[in-house]
Amino acid sequence: MTAEQIQRVFPERERPQLAEIDHALAAIAEEYQTRPVQLQKVASGYRFQVKAELSPWVERLFEEKPTKYSKALLETLAIIAYRQPVSRGDIEDIRGVSVSSGIIHTLLEREWVKVVAHKETPGRPALYGTTAAFLDYFNLSALQELPPLQDIADLDLSQ
Repeated sequence: MTAEQIQRVFPERERPQLAEIDHALAAIAEEYQTRPVQLQKVASGYRFQVKAELSPWVERLFEEKPTKYSKALLETLAIIAYRQPVSRGDIEDIRGVSVSSGIIHTLLEREWVKVVAHKETPGRPALYGTTAAFLDYFNLSALQELPPLQDIADLDLSQ
């Protein structure tokens, strides 16, 4: 929930100011620092979640296998995240191969990307950008929290 959504829960005459809500959320986050769950700010607001160091234990409670994403899908998503707004043709130029319709469909279906505009060129191709759902899934509150491209380029992926 966002601070504004929390504010709307109160009757109009008793509605606290956003600063009061932010202060209360900060106090709750601090209070939960010694607990196994935390109050996390993400793009769509605040949510309670299991702390990262405890997630392997919680995962054992669920039989689902984590979804595996292809290298092509992750490359396409990364290009959109770092270069948005970007067209399918731009993605293909960067990757050097064509982008499958299935990849774009999957990203749209998961609501990680959306059409943000259309390019003013013949055919008016769609321009894609990431969504709050993308940020939430990757536990980010803003695109600025993505690692710098140089850090990614320096990773040793041969392991």
